[in-house]
Amino acid sequence: MFPVDPWVLLAFIPAGLALNLTPGADMMFTLAQGLKGGPRAGMAANAGIAVGGMVHTVIAGLGLGALVAAHPVAFDVIRWGGVAYLLWLAVQSLRAGPMAARGDVAARSLGRVFVDGLMVNLLNPKVILFILAFLPQFVDPSRAVLPQFLVLGLVFSLGGFVVNGVVAVFAGGAGQRLAGSAVFARWLGRVGAVIFAGLAVRLALMSKG
Repeated sequence: MFPVDPWVLLAFIPAGLALNLTPGADMMFTLAQGLKGGPRAGMAANAGIAVGGMVHTVIAGLGLGALVAAHPVAFDVIRWGGVAYLLWLAVQSLRAGPMAARGDVAARSLGRVFVDGLMVNLLNPKVILFILAFLPQFVDPSRAVLPQFLVLGLVFSLGGFVVNGVVAVFAGGAGQRLAGSAVFARWLGRVGAVIFAGLAVRLALMSKG
């Protein structure tokens, strides 16, 4: 038997898609990487974020997410780790400049961008709390909970991957077209740094509630 009732899934898809379309940290991170490194870099970041969302889903489904929600110290440790990581990315963006200026992104760089997207998502404790608040509304307690979490989380992550993928492609195309200018190339690096720093501040100011 399919873990999730088909009618519940039909209700979940538009609700999840509406949330995917709401601009947030994941979309802004994908936008920054697309501008900085081109469409492939944006999609690499997007893929890392999607995988991170599934990891959060598994954690929540196993009940570990509830522990993070219940213990402020664990929440703060993860949150400040995320702040530090985003600030490090901002510094790297200023020092390295936009990769799109080179016309392409090396395979190693794409792997690095994927890991960055994964880490930014995993180090955002708000994602765990969101999953704990949103997914259970569509979970039938009379059925096995973890399979339902996995199916719903996969659908939600795929929706986010598609939406953020569009952002990555358009931002990456714009970044590559404009990066031919050395002056604009420097500004792309600065824009990326501002976005990363802004996300760090946003995460730092977040409260658990």
